[in-house]
Amino acid sequence: MGIVLKQSLKNTTITYIGFAIGAINILFLYTKILPDAYFGLVNVILATAAILMPLMAFGIHNTMVKFYSSQKEGEKDAFLTLMLLSPLLALIPLAIATWFFYDDIAAFLSKENEIVKDYVWYIFLVAFALAYFEVFYAWCKVHLKSVFGNFLKEVFARLCIMVLLGLYYYEIISLDFFIMALVGVYLLRTLIIKFYAYSLRSPKLDFNFPKETKQILNYSLLIILGGSAALVLLEIDKVMINQFVAIENVAYYSVAVFIATVIIVPSRAMHNITYPLTAELLNSNKLPELSKLYQKTSLTLFIASGILFLLIVLNLEELHQLLPEAYRGGVYIVLLIGLAKVLDSLLGNNNAILYNSKYYKTVLLFGVCLAVLTILLNLWLIPSMGIEGAALASFSAICLFNLLKLWYVNAKFKIQPFTAATGKVLGTLVVLGVLFSYLHFSFHPIINIILKSLLLVAIYAGILYRFKISEDVNGVLSKLFNRLK
Repeated sequence: MGIVLKQSLKNTTITYIGFAIGAINILFLYTKILPDAYFGLVNVILATAAILMPLMAFGIHNTMVKFYSSQKEGEKDAFLTLMLLSPLLALIPLAIATWFFYDDIAAFLSKENEIVKDYVWYIFLVAFALAYFEVFYAWCKVHLKSVFGNFLKEVFARLCIMVLLGLYYYEIISLDFFIMALVGVYLLRTLIIKFYAYSLRSPKLDFNFPKETKQILNYSLLIILGGSAALVLLEIDKVMINQFVAIENVAYYSVAVFIATVIIVPSRAMHNITYPLTAELLNSNKLPELSKLYQKTSLTLFIASGILFLLIVLNLEELHQLLPEAYRGGVYIVLLIGLAKVLDSLLGNNNAILYNSKYYKTVLLFGVCLAVLTILLNLWLIPSMGIEGAALASFSAICLFNLLKLWYVNAKFKIQPFTAATGKVLGTLVVLGVLFSYLHFSFHPIINIILKSLLLVAIYAGILYRFKISEDVNGVLSKLFNRLK
């Protein structure tokens, strides 16, 4: 776990910095600077582009990680050439379709909210940028260099958006220019990671593609389904809210979801390095090491996500006092999405195991079926329950999907992520949650949040350290305590 923990800690730090900037943007700048309708529009553009991303990337960002370690040195240039060109198989037809059917696409997306009509090409460009960013980022990951790419992904764009919001606030740029520049930020980010990826290994065009090219492309086609299904589970709610209710509701929903999404930060950071390591263990058929990695990642991420869930829930009332009135109604959404994120984290590197194994086709089928279920649940629940219905639909689908993946890994590999330590962490979290629910301060909301959070984290860390629940977490805490001494 040495390299995993080292890069995960760096990535976690970077990701939290990114989320801190994102929190400032979403909770305090977007909500107070941008009109609610345009904040909703930004979310619709980004969510729709995210759903299109796996298709435009042609699944290459996962394919590269799976097959790179099995390529001989002399075949790697041909493999890279194939990886760089394959997304064009989807990008070119999509661009042509958008050109010829622009009016129909625009009419569909703007059925409820006319404002979306003029921004179809913006969605396409952002999706293009997201797709090739992930391709080049995967190239960095297979060289076990994930930190700079993570900085670009988590910090760079948010920092640029913060600057753009400031420029709009001081009337230096117009609202239309702001949205245009937003698209430019994502394109620039892709260009930067491209040069960084090339600095790790300069590509040489070689059209003598690998012998297993057919197998590689078949895998990519299936990964498109899996990646699309996964992002449908995560993003379709925002797109479908736009189809049924006023676009301002997308903004209100997105703020609540962002608050809950903080829980997944440690998982996102750790997966950047565990994904290629999992692929390597599977390719080498090292099941005992894989089982150990599975359990360690699960425990570490459960420890982190569990305390984050408590911090959010116990401070939600104070946090809402800092937001404009229209954004304070998302308690139900935060709870549901937050619990779903904790379950995601509890599964450790489950996704990496499944998508890099020979059983990925079955898992992709599960994902597609659940993506369809998510859409159907949204169609049913949003008209009757509004944005709370979208949250319930996402929660139900994500939980079902995770339970299926948990069962399937255990059935096929005879490994599962839970240990006795998992129960100890769960018990600790429940007890602390109950005790701190009765703790209230009468100071300013920010002071209340800081005091309650510091006290909760200190007690939690003390319990983990005293009872040595996690070897990896204890190692980090020991270093921290030694530095403090």
